[in-house]
Amino acid sequence: MNASGITRRRIIAGLGTAALAGTSIRPAWAADKVRFLTSWFAQAEHGGFYAAKANGIYAANGLDVDISMGGPQINAIQLLTGGDTDMTMGYDLQVLNAVEHGVPVVTIGASFQFDLQGIMAHADVKTLPDLKGHKILIASSSHTTFWPWLKEKYGFTEDMAAPYTFNLQPFFTDPTIAQQAYATSEPFQAQKANVPVNYFLLAKYGYPTYGSTIITTQPFLAKNPSVVKRFVAASMEGWKAYLRNPGPANALIKIDNPKMSDEQLAYSLQQLKATGAVTSGDASKMSIGAMTDVRWKATRDFLVRSSLLKDSTDWKSAYSLDCVKNLHVVA
Repeated sequence: MNASGITRRRIIAGLGTAALAGTSIRPAWAADKVRFLTSWFAQAEHGGFYAAKANGIYAANGLDVDISMGGPQINAIQLLTGGDTDMTMGYDLQVLNAVEHGVPVVTIGASFQFDLQGIMAHADVKTLPDLKGHKILIASSSHTTFWPWLKEKYGFTEDMAAPYTFNLQPFFTDPTIAQQAYATSEPFQAQKANVPVNYFLLAKYGYPTYGSTIITTQPFLAKNPSVVKRFVAASMEGWKAYLRNPGPANALIKIDNPKMSDEQLAYSLQQLKATGAVTSGDASKMSIGAMTDVRWKATRDFLVRSSLLKDSTDWKSAYSLDCVKNLHVVA
């Protein structure tokens, strides 16, 4: 047994197992084991899941949850369908594409009411439409996500796009270019480099997708409906707990990802609160984790218009509202 595992268990044990209000406590029998894979190295953007672990919310709901980190070389959908994990973190475009190709995956909840993706520009650029005609650095994957949406909405052209290699130096040295940016990441790096920027969150301009969704397979959901519902409910209670007191979760995050700094964690949490990623929109009226048919249809329609999804795709099989429709987790 490694020292990290011992430390992790001691921290969890020291925090107790009392669940927050709204969770259901099961009798004392063996907990259902759940393997959950995140989208990247441990960070504040995963805080709700770590909070549910650290504060004993999963345990109080009869779950023994193992959180594993994703990363650049990890194919989450492949691991999910191959049976190497029970649930994973993802996004709705990914699932719709998988469903179109016959992959039996389904989205069961949304941590964020919108994608935290945006465009970062130098301080002289005041609005997103003002970027028309500028070079914008984007990753290759963005050509099949938000870039077609920007082209459709603002008339951006393909010759405006240039490769983003996740190195900010080209942006720092050229005041005429902009680049894709995640609300909790690149703006923080620009701040550290003392480079004034304006950040344009695409969701504020109408980009329809959810962020950090929870995905499982149709067979796992059919076989384990109670486990899946309890996991979603406890995870959303975890997000409520994380926004109130991130300390216990951050302790676990730093065990899994020792390179994560307190400064980055604090900045990310501040952005999650400032943008309302977890608590705004339908989450403010229904529950943290909420999803709706209307929102899914908006994403589906955008993809069809952009020729990124076939009109005949059974898009409604890409999600289930069963796990979130009766939740009442409000921050």
